[in-house]
Amino acid sequence: MERYDATKRAGIIGIFGNIILLLIKAFVGFVSHSQAMIADAANSASDIFASLMTFIGNKIASEPGDKSHNFGHGKAEYIFSLFISIAMIFLAVKLLYDSITSLIFKETFIFSWLLVIVCIITIFVKLCLFLYTNKLSKKFNNILLEANTKDHRNDCIVTSFTLISVLLSLFNIYWFDGVVGIGISVWICYTGIKIFIESYNILMDISLDENTEKMIIDLAHSYKDIKKVDQISSTPVGYQYIVVLTIYVDGNLTTFESHKIADSLEQDITSIDKVYKAVIHVNPI
Repeated sequence: MERYDATKRAGIIGIFGNIILLLIKAFVGFVSHSQAMIADAANSASDIFASLMTFIGNKIASEPGDKSHNFGHGKAEYIFSLFISIAMIFLAVKLLYDSITSLIFKETFIFSWLLVIVCIITIFVKLCLFLYTNKLSKKFNNILLEANTKDHRNDCIVTSFTLISVLLSLFNIYWFDGVVGIGISVWICYTGIKIFIESYNILMDISLDENTEKMIIDLAHSYKDIKKVDQISSTPVGYQYIVVLTIYVDGNLTTFESHKIADSLEQDITSIDKVYKAVIHVNPI
């Protein structure tokens, strides 16, 4: 439950933090006509959606297994992270169009020190959110938190470039504002595609990574009574996996003895963080 409670807190903090930033950026961006700041405001809007999806997805994923979903609702994390990625990609396309238009027609904006202050506040808030969610993401291996972490990190970088474009306008260099808008949209799109691929792979039942499979095989070979191990099969249930493998033991062992070996190995495999459940078949050799 600690994993889900931590994700819930991160989602709520992200929602309120991004709402405040959105209102400030949108007001200052439209008043000054800065395309980079408007793009930054739109990015904050996508962050609110991402935090909301994190909150809802985490709530569903925290539900225990039932008759309809024997292995829980963990895949909800990946369904909602898929929604986040699609929203990011659509937003990126719209921002790219607006920024290119701004660049072609050489649109300018009104410099204001308020733009500078908003950028600095945004960078500070997003850096704090990044450090917070990054710590939780590494601790709990949660793709929803990972998606939010990448969002906050991207925002720090994006707003830093927005700040540069604002300062350059002091020297009547306005083209950089449109370039930054393009850069922001490309960055959002790239991040969205990465999250989409990762979520899609889990929903399409991608197998365990090679390192974890090797760890499981090494565990099996550490038992002197296990003579052979068949190839491992696995399927994800949320951020963890159900692992199925067949072991071969001496045919002269009793049924009780051979199943005792399998039970012990199942416990060892389940102790691996990525494994939700281990199912072992025993064959004589």
